[in-house]
Amino acid sequence: MSTVTTPADRVTTAPSAPPRRRLDWRLRFAALSLIWGFSFLLIKVGTEGYAPFQVTLGRLVFGTAVLAAAMAVRRERLPRGARTWGHLAIAAFLLNALPFSLFAYAELTIPSTLAGICNATSPLWGMALSLVALSEDRPTRVRVAGLGLGFLGVLTVLGAWQGFHGLDATGTALALLASLSYPIGWIYVRRTLAGTGHSHLSMTGAQLLLATVQLAVVTPLFTTLPTRVSVVPLLAIAALGALGTGLAVLLQYGLVAEVGPTTAQMVTYFIPVIATAAGVALLGEALAWSTPVGAVIVLTGAALTQVRPKPRKVAQS
Repeated sequence: MSTVTTPADRVTTAPSAPPRRRLDWRLRFAALSLIWGFSFLLIKVGTEGYAPFQVTLGRLVFGTAVLAAAMAVRRERLPRGARTWGHLAIAAFLLNALPFSLFAYAELTIPSTLAGICNATSPLWGMALSLVALSEDRPTRVRVAGLGLGFLGVLTVLGAWQGFHGLDATGTALALLASLSYPIGWIYVRRTLAGTGHSHLSMTGAQLLLATVQLAVVTPLFTTLPTRVSVVPLLAIAALGALGTGLAVLLQYGLVAEVGPTTAQMVTYFIPVIATAAGVALLGEALAWSTPVGAVIVLTGAALTQVRPKPRKVAQS
């Protein structure tokens, strides 16, 4: 569910004020895991009262409002430059507008547990794409093995041995496409927006603003105004945006800055566990044995794809 535009080691940020005492990063890590894990449940509840595009638009509106408030408090400005905004518009589509909408449409026909597990395949897609798109990200045996293991886990979750019986192919494909959209967006950002000199908050605030505009244009074309206001789904959308998009972004880039991207991205491995527990406990979704087993295999494979080779020692003469 990542929406942050740029990794911490790729952007030059403005000088910051003296560090203030923060909540321990482990507690913030746990909070981020819970927020993103419950996001799939909130999407499911939101779609019970509103169209998927309306859920996504509401999510982006509330998320952008949180970041706008954070920018006002920190007195940060939006980035400048037509070229930067052009790249941000594409990043907004790939990292926000498209995957958020695909997950919302997917959960019309698949359980939130399956959507959460599909989201965990993002590191696998990222590994596969980086072999082609990023020349400096060379494969290793361990990472390639992790890629194969991860996709074996996907087949286990989907019940490939029984012909994908009882599985909604369209909904599952939409969720997997959503998870594929994230690494495509990350690679695009890495190639076009690295080293802009703007802060993470400024860049991500602009990105969410552009995604909101994109959905504001699209939503009226494909949906009609609801005949009545469904309170519980509306509250779910508000929580999804304010917490799952706005607050989560603030927590994530704070973690990246403090403990580094490698540790921060480990939140990915907790999201499907929480999403599955929430879907089963609160929504009463069925859970076959293949779902948790396959999820463990997916997460193991995803973890292996993130293993970096140790730098070789240069012999001194």
